[in-house]
Amino acid sequence: MTGQQRQWWADGELAVAGMVDRLADEAFAEDSALPGWSRAHVVAHLARNADALVNLLTWARTGVETPMYPSRAVRDADIEATATKSPTELRTDYVAACDRLARAVEGMPADAWTAEVRNGQGVTVPASLVPWMRAKEIWVHGTDLRAGLAFADLPADFATALVDDVLRLFESRDQRLEVTIVATDVDRTWGDGETRVEGPVTAVAAWLTRSDASGLTGDVPPPPAWL
Repeated sequence: MTGQQRQWWADGELAVAGMVDRLADEAFAEDSALPGWSRAHVVAHLARNADALVNLLTWARTGVETPMYPSRAVRDADIEATATKSPTELRTDYVAACDRLARAVEGMPADAWTAEVRNGQGVTVPASLVPWMRAKEIWVHGTDLRAGLAFADLPADFATALVDDVLRLFESRDQRLEVTIVATDVDRTWGDGETRVEGPVTAVAAWLTRSDASGLTGDVPPPPAWL
């Protein structure tokens, strides 16, 4: 965990908590940017993801294997159940889950951060990546709420790190994009393909994670599924 990753996580939590708090009760039932999910589903997912990451920190701290979720089916059922709560209950649940994660991070012994755990894709990672994992969840799903946060609002340095992370993931799955990606605002270039894709780094992040190429120029191909 770097200090920057921890700051991205903290800033994301603050931004999204404010949006959840300000959402009108009737807005929770409205569509999010994710097909088939209401805003309530997105809030529910973020709450249960916080608890899942607490599980990983517990695993790292105790040495007792504690997966993020018992299974994909249990994960999905928990999100559905949480999404049916009243707006007041859902806000309370969300705040409590985020607080549990914050307390778990603060209570981690220094030597436990190097312990190995498994992320949601079954990949072994050090526990020190948990704040970065949460930062990605909170900022990207924050845009999915359609409640005032857009990719263009994301910190440019966070978006740059996110692009690095997603492209590494694609490489690990043999899904390398045969393009040259130019982030016009942060002086970064990825890839060496003949096709050139250009735009602000936040627009590159939106394309790679949400297949939204609206902020880019060039012959932009559809990316692989992110997660």
